[in-house]
Amino acid sequence: MGHEEVVEVSFSSKTKNELSTLPIEKQCDCIAELAGIICFAGVIGHDKEGCYLKINTENASVARRIFNLVKTAFHVHMEVKIKRHKMSKYTNSYSLYVRDEESLNLILCEVGLISGNMNYRDLVSYRINSGIIHSECCRKAFIRGAFLGSGSITDPEKTYHLEIVTHYYRLSKDLCALFEHFNLRAKSVIRKSNYVVYFKGSENIVDILNIMGAHKSLLELENIRIMKEMRNNVNRVVNCETANLEKTVDAAMKQISSIQLIEQHMGLNKLPKNLREIAELRMQYKEASLKELGERLNPPIGKSGVNHRLRKIIQIADNIQQGKNDLSEK
Repeated sequence: MGHEEVVEVSFSSKTKNELSTLPIEKQCDCIAELAGIICFAGVIGHDKEGCYLKINTENASVARRIFNLVKTAFHVHMEVKIKRHKMSKYTNSYSLYVRDEESLNLILCEVGLISGNMNYRDLVSYRINSGIIHSECCRKAFIRGAFLGSGSITDPEKTYHLEIVTHYYRLSKDLCALFEHFNLRAKSVIRKSNYVVYFKGSENIVDILNIMGAHKSLLELENIRIMKEMRNNVNRVVNCETANLEKTVDAAMKQISSIQLIEQHMGLNKLPKNLREIAELRMQYKEASLKELGERLNPPIGKSGVNHRLRKIIQIADNIQQGKNDLSEK
């Protein structure tokens, strides 16, 4: 039996799939979402068959969504062409067309790309028409359409980044202003002659997913974020404990080498009683903490007292190395 190749669906595709299944409830939302899709993914042109509005996508759910939106809002059936990618047998591209001139003018007028006394042959204004986004639900629908048209989200396991791309500078500025209505400050950059409106940070992306209505994707991102924070916190604690352990081991090694140096050059019996006691304990319990060493003394002393005596021992060893042979540190 042959092995079937498992195609992993990206987080971005899963989000678009979810958005494409949302119910189309209100006519104004339907037109606003279509306006977002056409502004950010629509192409108006001519070929040998005449004029057309074309929308390209590589997501089958988005293609179905666009077809249904146009049918619901305008009772127009779009022509659909499917092309299989040469590089991947699992990927298709979908081109949806409106070719009828009357339908084309109607759609462009209704989504605010041309005014009522114009047609597609006149200048098309790739801007967000304020009449299309007059209510909160319409503003949300437009953002959803813009994302379906030319948006993407990176895998939140790697980083947090959402972007929407357009060829038009003024349209990018309109979109930034629309996000500001929801108290979201988008950043923009030029990339290969395109204008990219983007957000970093999980909080911003969660807010946008909520605005668009992608609640399943929102929960998945939140779960990933929580797991990442937990892993980061565990790593931080482990790194901190490792660093502290390394410091403790280094300090103990320094103390032991100092005691050995004193023993070789002058003998521990030459040390004052309090230093000799702690030196002998340290050699006997090489891995003990300062607190544990202090508890073994009679009478016991605290951690700071043990540290003070060991520092004196290290100073004596340093003096020996420098040729001073001085026991003045008592």
